[in-house]
Amino acid sequence: MEERNFDLVLLDWNLPDGDGITLLRSWREQKVAIPVLVLSANITVDDRVHALNVGADDYLCKPHSSIELLARVRALLRRDAPVKSSKIKAGDVTLDIIAREVTVDGEPVKLSAAEFDLLTLLMQHQNIVLTRFQLNEHIAKDFDRISVSNLIDVHIRNIRKKLDRPELIQSIRGVGYTIKHP
Repeated sequence: MEERNFDLVLLDWNLPDGDGITLLRSWREQKVAIPVLVLSANITVDDRVHALNVGADDYLCKPHSSIELLARVRALLRRDAPVKSSKIKAGDVTLDIIAREVTVDGEPVKLSAAEFDLLTLLMQHQNIVLTRFQLNEHIAKDFDRISVSNLIDVHIRNIRKKLDRPELIQSIRGVGYTIKHP
């Protein structure tokens, strides 16, 4: 855990070489502050309370739906995400995450919710190429809607047009998109 940087851990209670709760207790004793979602077939209230008391941030009983798992992961990541500033800049484009506003040279630009979410992700990951799948997964409202359609391409085209900055978002042929900014 110390050598790698993780955003979240999905931890099964029953591991092949021990139990996840003992591992979780060890992490918490070492002051590892990564959010942990425990997955388990143990469904009693006592088991859930025990996992939470040991240091789990959430608990999900198996079997579970993919949609619920994804929603819980997103909620934990939102809760733990430190916001250094609500504003992100790329050239003369400013995006305010909290106010959900975009401006170009100080002039407001209206984007749809999906367009705003895509632009946010790209601006948060400047100089990193994000695949169409990663972008589509980010804006999909439920796990079953993830597809390989050209929906992302359409949203990117609309963002470029609305911002009147076609060079801001660069296409990486066969891979995805990026915002290159020094």
